[in-house]
Amino acid sequence: MSTFWSLYVTVLTLGTIFAMGWLLIATRKGQRADTTDETVGHSFDGIEEYDNPLPKWWFWLFIGTIIFALGYLAFYPGLGNWKGLLPGYDYADNEKKIQFSDGTTGWTGVHEWEKEMARSEARFGPIFAKFAAMPIEEVAKDPQALKMGGRLFASNCSVCHGSDAKGAYGFPNLTDADWRWGGDPQSLKTTIMNGRHAVMPAWGAVIGDQGVRDVSAYVLTQLNGHTLPAGANADPAAGQKIYATTCVACHGPQGKGVAALGAPDLTHPGAFIYGASFAQLQQTIQYGRQGQMPAQALLQGNDRVHLLAAYVYSLSHGDEPAANSE
Repeated sequence: MSTFWSLYVTVLTLGTIFAMGWLLIATRKGQRADTTDETVGHSFDGIEEYDNPLPKWWFWLFIGTIIFALGYLAFYPGLGNWKGLLPGYDYADNEKKIQFSDGTTGWTGVHEWEKEMARSEARFGPIFAKFAAMPIEEVAKDPQALKMGGRLFASNCSVCHGSDAKGAYGFPNLTDADWRWGGDPQSLKTTIMNGRHAVMPAWGAVIGDQGVRDVSAYVLTQLNGHTLPAGANADPAAGQKIYATTCVACHGPQGKGVAALGAPDLTHPGAFIYGASFAQLQQTIQYGRQGQMPAQALLQGNDRVHLLAAYVYSLSHGDEPAANSE
């Protein structure tokens, strides 16, 4: 902010506060000291107002707000380029002399957050580092690590996968054995760190409406062992032929999926996060699906992701389900 605009904001802000104070005191002096039954002469819907002074408590409360405003503006930014008198905001971490991300000093909401993060890192960083040095399989057996991982999961993952990690429409269940990109510890950590972008192409324009129905029938009956709904105009045998030319590259000849491509195993119920009914299968094949798992590397960092991976690993590999976060 330029010097002109800084002075403009400062004069306008302080001028308004002092003008309000002057108006309050001047109005107070012009009022009568005693109470009366006289009215001010106005009537609104039959309601009249007595010509009495404002209560003292109201007057002093107003004075208090002005004093508070001046104190606030002295300690915090609010007067142009003034950074405030609040101490301790020269660095995000005063001991390590780590500067704030924007290179400035003084209090701001972002600086407050950065100081909180620095204090948290100083307190919990060594604990995270200890677990990050351990194999994920070992971390998944540590009660303290699982409690910490559960809290991280509740804060960052439960909005999509649910507080019980059993998923929702469009989001996979993390407590079963069905993993699109692999369920081994390193694959889980890679998924959380870097995210995933799953792409199921739309086949409607390629194989036509009848082809969509036939492939859906094949997946439903031959790969999943279910029966077609009554009146379904679909031929599973014809669908198998279409599957062999259009779907086999990703899902494999037996429908077992390919983890390197994120293609799910179509013989397991957990593969169908968008529904496994005949109608839902047609919707998926006709129009395709786009799934996005956001990367957590920048938000959480390696050590926290290591704990998250251990927690998720424990959900399907522990002797009993890991306890939810408290």
